[in-house]
Amino acid sequence: MADVLERADAPGAAAVTAQDKLKVIDCDIHPSLHARADLYPFLAKRWQHHLETYGGHLRTPFTSTTPYPRSSPLLARRDAWPPSGGPPGSNLAFMRQQHLDPINIEFGMLQVLDLLVVSQQNQEFGSALQRAINDWQLECWSRPEPRLKPSILVSQDHVEAAVAEIERCAATGNYVQVNISPRANEPLGRRRYWPLYAAAQAANLPLGIHVGGYGGHAPTGGGWPSYYNEEHHSNAHSMAAQLTSLIIEGVPERFPRLKFVFIEGGFGWVPAISWRMDKHWQRFRDEVPHVRRPPSETVRERFWFTTQPIEEPEHAGDLRAVIEWIGVDRLLFSSDYPHWDYDDAHSAFKIPLTDAERRKIFNGNAGAVYALG
Repeated sequence: MADVLERADAPGAAAVTAQDKLKVIDCDIHPSLHARADLYPFLAKRWQHHLETYGGHLRTPFTSTTPYPRSSPLLARRDAWPPSGGPPGSNLAFMRQQHLDPINIEFGMLQVLDLLVVSQQNQEFGSALQRAINDWQLECWSRPEPRLKPSILVSQDHVEAAVAEIERCAATGNYVQVNISPRANEPLGRRRYWPLYAAAQAANLPLGIHVGGYGGHAPTGGGWPSYYNEEHHSNAHSMAAQLTSLIIEGVPERFPRLKFVFIEGGFGWVPAISWRMDKHWQRFRDEVPHVRRPPSETVRERFWFTTQPIEEPEHAGDLRAVIEWIGVDRLLFSSDYPHWDYDDAHSAFKIPLTDAERRKIFNGNAGAVYALG
């Protein structure tokens, strides 16, 4: 085998059949609109006019994306621009050619970032966009390419509309998870969001929490960063804060069948935050009687973490220790295609993995979490 998977161009590859190759489930693929007009078949005339005339309304003025170099242009790999034109991730045939087929993708979870639906301040407009985006995923991506699985994208701060959208989409049986953002107006453990979690649990769908969003707060606990380098790190900090909020507010206990998947936040921070939560829980248990177990136990039973952007310590043994603490069954491979910090399944892990570990991380774990196949 190659570093992780058998490759068609590996030495001796002629003896490798398609059945011998490990199929990959990629938990983070970003499709993009070729143009805003792509949404028109799914968007009422009123909101078509609004989109063209006023655009989105976010808490960061004068921009529709993060004001850092990685977003110019479109956070993308240089080779991800389709030869036929359009932005990276907007051409299904090119995505097949560049990513789905070479990596031997069995299933790919769609994560839509276009128009920042989760952070629209005009909540009625955001609700119209979330419905249109969800229908667009299904009709323009999943139906023509059954390997691609749509997520129910909702704007969590308009909880009533989010619940209605979960129920509408879940009734079709075509969606594999409910997607929200960690940078919301309040910590995700707050009771205002509980109806959303109840709807996801009732639909038997995991809750996917993908990095990003604008909740009107600085992305770091110390304020606004000076550099993109700081901003990028703050994604992991946001995830750690929301993991703490969900557990300490008692969300896993309140929704015992709900699965939580943290997407594109890495996982190297998970042991340390779990140890800290355990220590504080032991000292302050009388303040949170609804948290009936050590938080680390809940983390290792109810939460999953996608691998990208994978941590790469100087000593490979350190990464091995982190994986063993979290549990190999908690990790789901993700590539972040077509973004610039893309992880190739053939080389993402710089440590040796056993065949059993490969099959869990690159396929089996996600297959179980998302009830695929």
